[in-house]
Amino acid sequence: MATYKGIQGFTIQNLSADPSNPIEGQVWYNSTSNVWKVEEATTAGAFATGNNLNNSNYFVGSAGTQTAALAFGSANPGANGLTESYDGTSWTTQPTFSPRYGVAGGGALGTQTATLVIGGTPATTTVESWSGSTWSPSPSLNTGRGNSSVAGTQTAGLVFGGRVPDSTATESFNGTSWTSVNSLNSARWAIGSFGTQTAAIATGGEPPTAGTESWDGTSWTTVASSNTVIAGRSGAGIQTAGLAMGGQFSSATELWDGTSWTSNPTGLATTRGFAGSGGTQTSAIIFAGYLPAGGGSLSNATEEWTGPGVAVTKTITAS
Repeated sequence: MATYKGIQGFTIQNLSADPSNPIEGQVWYNSTSNVWKVEEATTAGAFATGNNLNNSNYFVGSAGTQTAALAFGSANPGANGLTESYDGTSWTTQPTFSPRYGVAGGGALGTQTATLVIGGTPATTTVESWSGSTWSPSPSLNTGRGNSSVAGTQTAGLVFGGRVPDSTATESFNGTSWTSVNSLNSARWAIGSFGTQTAAIATGGEPPTAGTESWDGTSWTTVASSNTVIAGRSGAGIQTAGLAMGGQFSSATELWDGTSWTSNPTGLATTRGFAGSGGTQTSAIIFAGYLPAGGGSLSNATEEWTGPGVAVTKTITAS
């Protein structure tokens, strides 16, 4: 008869604390808490509620990861010059920048300590650079725009689309200047985005029929559309492993594998669009956004995403 040791290669241990690096499938008894535990891999992604931002906003710029994120700008007149940083637990107000709303968003550009606030509505070419403690003027865009989307880093960035009105314009940044490059195939704004300067994804947007396009560093190619084609999605990840979250009055979450989109069984707890985001396909964050309640109100909610295939420790219960 097969034994647990024969299958897994080790016996069930009696431990006073959970192992620091458990192996998937490992079972142990925690003698301190008096429970059985098992290491499993998630089969579907899920969101957990994080602490709220200090200010409600939407059309927010964003940078960073799930444990080190930055939120800046807003279409909320009371918060359109504000900056907040997230340490994985709470949000802290940081120095402000020149007030304007509708800055580039839809995905993350750079890190919590090195990013750019790009454009704004009404259409502007203004760009500012964040050092981790202060904002300072940065080289201007060639095409003024608001509500555009981004990918990449502070010194190797990409901005595309926007409201000029509806634009296909794409520009690449090398840390010193912006260069106009090949345009999107479909003019749009409020696009969900993720990736790098040379390998990015643009999905959805306004008009709401806008599909998905892939950027290879030279040109945009139309690829498979997401299952939920709407404006105001938020993105995280890379070109071959991405995540699209929410959208205009939607809680839908989808995963991109470089070829096709897969809908996740569970979506956002807070239905919203035009929110900030950051992170990876397996560990992401979404914050702020525009809510459907009362015809449209603003959110300060934060949610943290754990994607499928991530190792998790669970307690074994018996009924």
